[in-house]
Amino acid sequence: MKLDSSLYFITDSTTVSEDCFLSVVEGACKGGASLVQLREKNRSTREYMELAKATHQVTCRYNVPLIIDDRVDVALAIGAEGVHVGQTDMPVALARKLMGPGKIVGATTKTVPQALEAYEQGADYLGVGAIYPTTTKVVTILTSVDTLKDIVKAVPINVNAIGGLNKDNIHVLKGSGISGVCAVSAIMKAENPEQAARELKEAFINLC
Repeated sequence: MKLDSSLYFITDSTTVSEDCFLSVVEGACKGGASLVQLREKNRSTREYMELAKATHQVTCRYNVPLIIDDRVDVALAIGAEGVHVGQTDMPVALARKLMGPGKIVGATTKTVPQALEAYEQGADYLGVGAIYPTTTKVVTILTSVDTLKDIVKAVPINVNAIGGLNKDNIHVLKGSGISGVCAVSAIMKAENPEQAARELKEAFINLC
């Protein structure tokens, strides 16, 4: 079955309470998120696991795969559907070996050589960006749309654009051939996360 990465929601729990956080995740799932990534940079392993379990309970209700950022151990411990690794994290090949063939492994790439390496090591999808400056606490380096297009042409797996994307600015991605968009703030900071997710997904579909 082909992976659906049309709307890839990446969480940021730093500005909301846990109860509110889980309601945002649920809203995103209701609004059409096809993948949810739990990204926690500053929690202890136990805290990360506890939040991952609670988040997984929500995503399972909507049959949306949960991807754990960085931490293969947390992904395995809570039975998540996948893991995502960056360029300074565990190599894709090792993540694939540990996760097994039936799980999703994603990778962040910014160049064609990085994309090819990740694909050859077993990645199921790539996150490419940042297309725009972001408001998250993750350090970002901008990636041009031309580079994004080159990566799409270079690999046969899903390529998603990431970085400051929302329904009003994704028009720059038209004709890029991407499989989907990743969103953090556009959903996390929305007054109505469900509506924000639905509108962003519709904007992407209209882009294709």
